[in-house]
Order: sequence, then C-alpha cells, then structure tokens
Amino acid sequence: MTDETPRHIVAASALARNEQGEIALVWTERRGWELPGGQIEIGESLTEGLQREIFEECGIEVELGRLAQVRSNLRSSIVIFCFHAKYLSGELRPSAETPQVRWANPAAALELITHPILRHSFSDMLDADEPARYLAYWTRPFALLESRTI
Repeated sequence: MTDETPRHIVAASALARNEQGEIALVWTERRGWELPGGQIEIGESLTEGLQREIFEECGIEVELGRLAQVRSNLRSSIVIFCFHAKYLSGELRPSAETPQVRWANPAAALELITHPILRHSFSDMLDADEPARYLAYWTRPFALLESRTI
C-alpha cells in the first residue's frame, strides 16, 4: 500500500533590486541564471527562510516587498512564492551552491535567464505594479498549464 498523502516542497525567491534598478542574479549548475532563493526549512517562516536563502546564496540583505507570484511545479510538487525586494546591504559574493552572482539591468537579466519557466516568471514579475500571478507548469518538457491573476 502506498501513502498518497499530499506532500509539497515550499520554496521562495525574490526579484531584488538595488538603488540603480539592477537585479540580483545567481548562477546554478542546474538552471543557469536565476533569482536568488530556495527551499524553506521546517520551523522557518516563508519570509525568514527567503531572507536566509538570499544571504546564503549571494551575501546580501534585502527588505521583502509584496508577493508577486506563486508557481506550482506539478511534476516535482514544489510551490514557489516569489516576492519583490529592495537591496539593503552587503556585497554580492558567490557560494558553493551559486558559483557566480551579479547585478544586471532588467533587459540584460531577461537575456541571461534562459530556463523556460524562470524566464517566463521573471518576465511576468518585471512590472512591479502588476497584480500577483499564479502559474502552474510541467517541466521536461516545459508546459505552462495555468496562468491567472490572484
């Protein structure tokens, strides 16, 4: 008998901008350039976990803003909460998980982010005045199954 109890991994990421409007990006072996973030640990709030992940991945402190997007990867049962954020302090620095980090203007960031869902997600999040969106998708191959304002 198999256990069919629903199980989801909770993760978060942030579109963090500095004073010049540049966006913090991290490079990972698996997905290439992307926004910083990661899995929320048991006992952490969503915002605490996201701030920890951003600091671990690229060495900066941010002030989280509004929720911009919720993504559901239906193949791997990951739910990702995406926020806007404002850079507060620290110097970008790589980590073992993210061997390259950089600031990029929005147009350059859009060129650098090539993973299909990450590119689609980032493009949606560029306009900070847009309402939050929900995206549901499959990976390998990428297929956007649902996109709606929330």
